Amino acid sequence: MRGVLFDGQKVGVVDDLEVRVPGAGEVLVAVAAAGLCHSDLSVIDGTIPFPRPVVLGHEGAGVVEAVGDGVTHVVPGDHVALSTLANCGACAECDRGRPTMCRRAIGRPGQPFSRGGEPVYQFASNSAFAERTVVKAVQAVRIPRSIPLTSAALLGCGVLTGVGAVLNRARVEPGDSVVVIGAGGVGLNVLQGARIAGAGRVVAVDSNAGKEGVARLFGATDFLTGVGEVRGVLPEGADHVFECVGRVELIRAAIDLLDRRGQAVLLGMPAADAEASFVPASLFLDKAVLGCRYGSSRPQRDVRLYADLYGEGRLLLDELVTRTYPVEEFGKAVEDAGAGRVARGVLTF
Repeated sequence: MRGVLFDGQKVGVVDDLEVRVPGAGEVLVAVAAAGLCHSDLSVIDGTIPFPRPVVLGHEGAGVVEAVGDGVTHVVPGDHVALSTLANCGACAECDRGRPTMCRRAIGRPGQPFSRGGEPVYQFASNSAFAERTVVKAVQAVRIPRSIPLTSAALLGCGVLTGVGAVLNRARVEPGDSVVVIGAGGVGLNVLQGARIAGAGRVVAVDSNAGKEGVARLFGATDFLTGVGEVRGVLPEGADHVFECVGRVELIRAAIDLLDRRGQAVLLGMPAADAEASFVPASLFLDKAVLGCRYGSSRPQRDVRLYADLYGEGRLLLDELVTRTYPVEEFGKAVEDAGAGRVARGVLTF
């Protein structure tokens, strides 16, 4: 079986992976497509510490091949989008409807894969860069067959994170002003989340001027190439600023750009030991800094909602997919992503 493996020294496509059969409460999925997300690259460069060897990928969609005992919400042949939340469903946080905070779902990587008889880790409880993967039943969300699987793959991370940050965490209201720092895969989904929420002025900021067209397509009313230009558009600051890059100086900028009662939402992933600074007095006018994990999402609910919005023409998915690559061209996909040539590259099997 093919898959993208990182052994701690090098990353590449191998063809001798094996995956176990699904156990009780699990689903075996034949992966059709998987988006290349910056988090996958962060495992390779060490920004996200993770045990190795590991099969990468966490933003995928495919077809159910088999289900374990007790699984009733999907059956073989169903099309599914995969989430990364292997939440238990029984702890206090899950009971409150906060699966992103499930303590049993964080920091406990499984090893459903093997290679040459040796166990291989699963990234983000998902590993969508493999022809087949085993996930907990709660991670497989049935979707309409009318959604192309290359587009549906992006529901599982970029859309849940970006749109969810707007609707679930920030709770942007009609007429609010929004600044989005970084117009990559997550930032574009923040932009369209702001559009769906009915925001007023929506300012996209990205150093790559070539992203203006796609940023406006997804919902930006203004496009700037530097955070220093934002006050020229919003002199009093913004109600919401989303940092989608993961650079500490941009986190500081996000806080400095807030209006009274504004909130900065942090979505970018800096290094685990990175520290950001700000002036505490700047928050005294009821400003806030919010962390946000996975769009504060409830995937079984939210993926269905976003699928409905796609069907109504209100949520863009196909437009996110700049290019598809056979999995053997993983290296080319990484190169294009690093050069900013794609909103999202999608690997296919």
